[in-house]
Amino acid sequence: MNKRLILIIFASLALLIFFLWWQGCFFRPKPVVVDADSLAVEPKFEYGIRVDSLMVYKHKVRANENLSDILLRYGVEYPKIDLLAKRSQYLFDLRKIRLGNDYSVIVTDDVKKKLLYFVYEISPIDYVIYDLGDSVHAHRDKKEVIVKIDTLSGVIKSSLWNAIAENDGDPNLANEMSEIYAWTIDFFGIQKGDYFKVVYENLFVEGHAIGYGKILAAKFNHYGKDQFAFYYLQDGAGDYFDEQANSLRRAFLKAPLKFKRISSNFSHSRMHPILKIRRPHLGVDYAADRGTPVVSIGDGSVTSAGFIGGGGKTVKIKHNGTYSTAYLHLNNFGPGIKAGARVKQGQVIGYVGSSGLSTGPHLDFRFYKNGQPIDPLKVESPPAMPVAEKHKQQFLSSKDQWMKVLRPNSVIPPDSVLFQVQR
Repeated sequence: MNKRLILIIFASLALLIFFLWWQGCFFRPKPVVVDADSLAVEPKFEYGIRVDSLMVYKHKVRANENLSDILLRYGVEYPKIDLLAKRSQYLFDLRKIRLGNDYSVIVTDDVKKKLLYFVYEISPIDYVIYDLGDSVHAHRDKKEVIVKIDTLSGVIKSSLWNAIAENDGDPNLANEMSEIYAWTIDFFGIQKGDYFKVVYENLFVEGHAIGYGKILAAKFNHYGKDQFAFYYLQDGAGDYFDEQANSLRRAFLKAPLKFKRISSNFSHSRMHPILKIRRPHLGVDYAADRGTPVVSIGDGSVTSAGFIGGGGKTVKIKHNGTYSTAYLHLNNFGPGIKAGARVKQGQVIGYVGSSGLSTGPHLDFRFYKNGQPIDPLKVESPPAMPVAEKHKQQFLSSKDQWMKVLRPNSVIPPDSVLFQVQR
């Protein structure tokens, strides 16, 4: 019995060993094949340059620092710096490096720290790469700009600038809006209770807000009347139009300067502040600080620029066969302003002063139609060219979508194709 039991045990063990060996042969795990690419490190780039094995140092331009000061610290010799400046002057004038602007130096990751690239950021978007390798050269490029469409609205309590700032907007939007509506709204005459809503581009670079881009649509309620502006691109040129597809631009600006107040209106009988007699005042007096730029309200040619009696230093401009304007009591004339000079709308033709018979700095602005003086504040200027007929249907469709966004409490639909920015 003992021998038989021992044989049974050995036989059982043999069968178990054989079974385990058989399982190992047929169910052996397959080897794991590792893709070499899956182990590769994601390449790192700066300004389009692969910098995995390089060192990048970022700095800001310090006071009185120039290109030579920066590059000499990294062992670049004067002849190479001079060659770089000459070869790249058509891209950017290196003498115009500005205090506080960002720059980067990219060097080898070793003891020598050899400078390979110098990158100067002209603006938050534009930069120049200077390659200091064996062949010295440079090229300009741009960072990727992410455009987010935002809206801002507010009610006027004191000024448009303050209303935008109070609603956490970029105050520079006020300047842009005043430019867009320059022909239709006198922003120095806006009143408390006027309100607005604007749709604009918010620009981001590398996750940081860098300011705003274009205003795409706007509504400004002035004296209870809605005035709309829609940006539209046609035949490669962009401009602003109202809801009827008419241009917001006019032949003449509403005012020739940024003024504090109107100190005297157009009148056929006004007590002269110096002469103390009643006489016609056939213009509008705009009170403004001495030196405030005065611009031509429209295209035209200068008929005279000089000292004319009580009007002091005066510029007269003929705009066409019907209209002409005059700008009196100037402190000085603008660059190149003389008889016969051609001027464009918005061009500086002089600066506010108090020359001639004047009690203080102001501009006496006069407007003539067929040689007869008329009240500048009552001039209805004809609009520029409207949206072309071939583009009108597309404009109206786009306008309808913006009108929905300009409604109170409305928002921009996320990822809507309707709101792709025209470029």
